Amino acid sequence: MTDMNTFPWPNGCQGAVSMSFDDGSQSQLDIAIPILDEYDLRGTFYINPRGDDWKERLQPWREVALTGHEVGNHTIQHICTRNFGWGRGKTLETITLDEIEADVVEAERRLQELIPEQSVRTFCYPCYQNYVGEGATRQSYVPIIAKYFPAARGIGEAANHPELTDLHYLSSSAVAGWMSGSDLCRIAAVASEQNRWVVMTFHGFQEEASSGWAPGSYHGSSLSADSFRELCAYLASHRDEIWIQPVLKVAQEIISWRGNL
Repeated sequence: MTDMNTFPWPNGCQGAVSMSFDDGSQSQLDIAIPILDEYDLRGTFYINPRGDDWKERLQPWREVALTGHEVGNHTIQHICTRNFGWGRGKTLETITLDEIEADVVEAERRLQELIPEQSVRTFCYPCYQNYVGEGATRQSYVPIIAKYFPAARGIGEAANHPELTDLHYLSSSAVAGWMSGSDLCRIAAVASEQNRWVVMTFHGFQEEASSGWAPGSYHGSSLSADSFRELCAYLASHRDEIWIQPVLKVAQEIISWRGNL
């Protein structure tokens, strides 16, 4: 174990924050990215290069990557547990490790073709779930992801300890649409308070504040632009305490730091 007062964060920072965004929604392009750019912040956007028109449809994300944001791998098919009841298609309970690996590898091939300038990226588990099969046949596919990516984002209660966290199943805080800007700032503040890496997970955005949980929605209602802007203003004003970078950049810094322990 290292001295607990020694951490990898550059420039004397006391912790790190990464803002990650799932599913490549239009509201992220229209609302989240302009706010990030307004405060000179960069995030990680996990997208699904699915469909016959994937390359044409994802051209806006190429532009996003070229401005310094990370575009990450979120698989092609976005397969989750059947427990959601979303349909009778493929589910994690019924596919194999070979099938999930083929999907991830093809998604990576497409992203490399779309953004050849970004040769390395991180991965995000659809629905935060990292297994195939069920019961006695259930198996983790984290070892597969570890073959192809320097880090991967999941979900969890504790912020990531730079020495102890599993980089291939990172903890993240899922942001719900009803959260206020103050709620988000409190989540981010944990980074400097605990000398840890806070990864925040966002989905949809809307201009007006939400009235609460959206019935039938897994992620809840979309986050308001004002709440997100308040978070970004907080982070921008705390750059001397919190290192704000995409998931890939923080993971690479930790990997380098661990190599010198």
